[in-house]
Amino acid sequence: MNKAKRLFDIPYIQLLEKPNETMFVSKVNGTWTPTSTQNFIESVLKASKCLIGLGILPGDKVALVSNNRLEWNILDIAIQQVGGIVVPLYPTISSGDYQYILNDASCKICFAGTEEIALKIAEIQDKTPVKHLFTFDQVATFGHWSTINSFAEGISDVQVQERKDNVQIDDLVTIIYTSGTTGNPKGVMLNHKNLLSNIETCQPLIPVINNSRVLTFLPVCHVYERMLHYLYMYVGCSIYFAESIDTIGENIKEVKPHMFTAVPRLIEKVYEKIVAKGEDLTGIKKKLFFWAINVGENFDLKGKSPFYKIQLAIARKLIFSKWQEALGGEVKAIASGSAALQPRLARIFYAAGMPILEGYGLTETSPVVSVNNFVEGVKFGSVGRILNDVEVLIAEDGEIKVKGPNVMLGYYNQDEATSEVMDTNGWFCTGDIGHICENNFLHITDRKKEIFKTSGGKYIVPQMIENKLKASRFIEQAMVIGEGQKFPAAFIVPNFIFIKDWLSKKGYNLTKESSNDDISKIPEVIDRIQKEIDQVNSELGSWEQIKKLVLLDNEFTIASNELTPTLKLRRKIILENNKTAFEQIYN
Repeated sequence: MNKAKRLFDIPYIQLLEKPNETMFVSKVNGTWTPTSTQNFIESVLKASKCLIGLGILPGDKVALVSNNRLEWNILDIAIQQVGGIVVPLYPTISSGDYQYILNDASCKICFAGTEEIALKIAEIQDKTPVKHLFTFDQVATFGHWSTINSFAEGISDVQVQERKDNVQIDDLVTIIYTSGTTGNPKGVMLNHKNLLSNIETCQPLIPVINNSRVLTFLPVCHVYERMLHYLYMYVGCSIYFAESIDTIGENIKEVKPHMFTAVPRLIEKVYEKIVAKGEDLTGIKKKLFFWAINVGENFDLKGKSPFYKIQLAIARKLIFSKWQEALGGEVKAIASGSAALQPRLARIFYAAGMPILEGYGLTETSPVVSVNNFVEGVKFGSVGRILNDVEVLIAEDGEIKVKGPNVMLGYYNQDEATSEVMDTNGWFCTGDIGHICENNFLHITDRKKEIFKTSGGKYIVPQMIENKLKASRFIEQAMVIGEGQKFPAAFIVPNFIFIKDWLSKKGYNLTKESSNDDISKIPEVIDRIQKEIDQVNSELGSWEQIKKLVLLDNEFTIASNELTPTLKLRRKIILENNKTAFEQIYN
């Protein structure tokens, strides 16, 4: 395989070595419509000419704000080819964040996926350097991105080639703004080498080959999915775009992907739906279903008895085969990142023949630092083996430090913030706490900034406790609180969908008017969730046990600004929004 020297070399390598008639596949008017490698490159060349015609010079910033779709990928490569800097933005952030980022990065052009996104940007456009705003969707209000074709007139292939020839591997290629749990977003500067090093190191570890089908739905503006898009192109996969977050189940059945990426929250929701169907079964079928789950919970990669292997074979044939069908029937692996995955779920899905390969990384590390894989091994409860070209050091306080070709150049326009995370020996300080066990497997235990002390001076590791709480089918979300207080407590968002079904089976006559607040006040619900808390407490030291809880009737969401776009808790905002509940616990 030819080695890419710049990110935009990758599709050309695919054309030369593994041309794919279904390089990208989009659902158009109900039909999966392919784009070949050749057609993709032709579209990229045309877009590059348009960008030169629009006045984009090397080093100029162009913003892409859209859900995953073909146009995003075309412009990503096209911007790179002319020496521009790609600034990807989440479609879900606030107008204030758009204004901050577009100004901080000095973006000249912005491409928005939909009219809704464009309207949010148009509100603040006159307060930014953005001269041109186009949409991918055809709408009356804004210029369609195809209208830039007129700017290509008079721009030759030679001019594009000259721009490409001037781009070097160490050149800045993208600024990715991290969502952050506090303060303004920080622009992570990555060059071609950062991302290419990660792509090349991960390539032998990924369980897909030329023409494998992959489904993409995690935001491509996030470095994780974006790096994988380049990796998929490098390998020669067919990349299918899910229509929306609501159609993922249907799209998976249609595409029958060999691999897709997911965050733990999505995996938890898939599992909850499966279990809910199991609860509806009766008699021997129901007993078999939950027997199979028990078999899955006891799954291990080695050392199981012949009797267990027989049980697993029966469970796979009678129960787990139906789970596989629901995910298309051909899944080789599900890649998981962004947050901690419950080891219990990792075991169950692996037993079911749908391995979840959990990894770890950050935007600042391009992103992968470690990953479970079939080549070097899998260890449940870990985030996998550290990549071969990446060094990890565990500091005295347990903080994970990283060094390697994947580590960022720094934060854009923020030298002080950069110096805070890059130590004098060139180590990037991740802010995560963890340890390394045998065979170089990395374990993450918490965020350094999220660990807190009670008034008694005892340390509390909230994420570890929250992950245990969320393993319950009765609990949707949890946040452990109690910094500076006498004891830890928890905000609990019940799993109202599951609980409604549970109550109806117990004879409760719930109506459509029964609100979440009504349900959370039912004594039996409170008692049942307390039992779940008691179970978790039995696994904790006395100082870290949850002494009190409050049931909240609204989920933490991105829209409420209580979650980052990568679904991390914005703890300060959640505390501010629930002051009354906090006082109810501690006063």
